[in-house]
Amino acid sequence: MPGPVPKDPKIRQRRNRVTTQSTLDAASDGRRRRPSLPAGIDWHPMTVAWWRDVWRSPMAKEFLEADKHALFRLAILIDRFWLEPSKELGAEIRLEQQAFGLTPIDRRRLQWSVDNDREISDNRRVAVAPPSYKDEVDPRNLLKWVVAPEPEPVPVPEVNKE
Repeated sequence: MPGPVPKDPKIRQRRNRVTTQSTLDAASDGRRRRPSLPAGIDWHPMTVAWWRDVWRSPMAKEFLEADKHALFRLAILIDRFWLEPSKELGAEIRLEQQAFGLTPIDRRRLQWSVDNDREISDNRRVAVAPPSYKDEVDPRNLLKWVVAPEPEPVPVPEVNKE
């Protein structure tokens, strides 16, 4: 018997919808216009390179206009880090950059995948089939019951109640 007809997806209580899932295409040329770093600061060359890389990355397509203010704050932290590296600044940078998917683990948490090469990414999506054991002997059939002999009764000494 085939069973009941599945519910229409629109009327299901729990849809397990993923709101942040996105596939970012690294090969497309639809880059957003990169905003300039704020004027009046002598930016470290590594900060300038980081800013350029962030806005050239596939993640930049996901940024809203309002996100650039938080990215400016992050750029200031990164600039300070290059001038005087410290553990505290590194930790703060790590916390601030999580929201922008700038590291592989952050992209995983946001459920963003960067599609560098369609052929490679298609291979990653192929599920590996479990091995087939139809032609092999089931190793569980080799197991046999072993019955242990019953132990001999232990004599109980008599206790005198006098």
